[in-house]
Amino acid sequence: MTFSLRKKEILIDILVRLPAKSLVRFLCTCKSWGDLIGSSSFVSIHLNRNVTKHAHVYLLCLHHPNFERQVDPDDPYVEQKFHWSIFSNETFEECSKLSHPLGSTERYGIYGSSNGLVCISDEILNFDSPIHIWNPSVRKLRTPPMSANINVKFSHVALQFGFHPGLNDYKVVRMMRTNKNALAVEVYSLRTDSWKMIETIPPWLKCTWQHHKGTFFNGVAYHIIEKGPLFSIMSFDSGSEEFEEFLAPDAICNSWGLCIDVYKEQICLLFTFYDCEEEDMEKSDFWVLQEKRWKQLSPFIYPSNCYSTMGISIDNELLMQRRDHIKGGADLYLCNYESKQVLETGLRLGTVTYGEIEFLFSVTYIETLVLLNSLQY
Repeated sequence: MTFSLRKKEILIDILVRLPAKSLVRFLCTCKSWGDLIGSSSFVSIHLNRNVTKHAHVYLLCLHHPNFERQVDPDDPYVEQKFHWSIFSNETFEECSKLSHPLGSTERYGIYGSSNGLVCISDEILNFDSPIHIWNPSVRKLRTPPMSANINVKFSHVALQFGFHPGLNDYKVVRMMRTNKNALAVEVYSLRTDSWKMIETIPPWLKCTWQHHKGTFFNGVAYHIIEKGPLFSIMSFDSGSEEFEEFLAPDAICNSWGLCIDVYKEQICLLFTFYDCEEEDMEKSDFWVLQEKRWKQLSPFIYPSNCYSTMGISIDNELLMQRRDHIKGGADLYLCNYESKQVLETGLRLGTVTYGEIEFLFSVTYIETLVLLNSLQY
């Protein structure tokens, strides 16, 4: 079957609106459709439409639908079976469960979501933990090679993943620290399928930093670090390989109520620590990074009910969690910063513990065809 130019334009305009899973099924319709849908130009058009219009957006959560606190939660023989699933961003219905793409039964962590790709690795990271870049919508996987640069065991490892628009490439940033505060940083490029060790580490970064949440935006990894009583935001550009430090606002005095993410295309900090003057309301101080300076916005005021902020969705809604101290876990809510409206999703999140710190995970996921054709990278 052949297409005239006009018919092909009409077909593309129709197909580009469909979800990735439907398009994968259409690959077998005929050779012309398969060639069209699998082409790098169509994959790019479909990706750009979904990203700019926020189409086919989902929530990716680590959850357990029937989570109940065990009689003895410290019993090593009691296993809590929660898993990753994709949920509708509108109805919050479960769309699909995400079993490990290689069939492993071990729990895994997700360390970034960008343009339909997610970066997964061990739930507890080691310097030799295998890393996979996965598109669950088209069931395609890329496994980076093991790094040949690492010959020292590290006490702490952090991963961040995202897209660098200036380089049109996907990057994994791995930071590793020894007990003596020696630091190593490696960058993986999906385009070249190779790792590169960053040779020059600035002196100010050779300090104790803990497993606080970071974020990745426009090719730059951001991470919260501590220097005694002071907090800083470290940035690392995965393209230019340059580090920068931004001292956190003076009001930030601990990490428990601190959240870093992206709000309206700007790096932001949310900090909940002080009581709100309004009755039955809570307050989070809110800053955005503009021209390398922190600009304080109006505080984020929301109903008081043991909420805390986990992150921000692609629609600029705050991902809030409310702990259930009786049953365990936490309930997920979406909150609008401007209207103060709180929306209950009905999703129960599972808890991952690192030492004395507990983490809950919910991120935005967009369906795309990236990695559909392995020759595109």
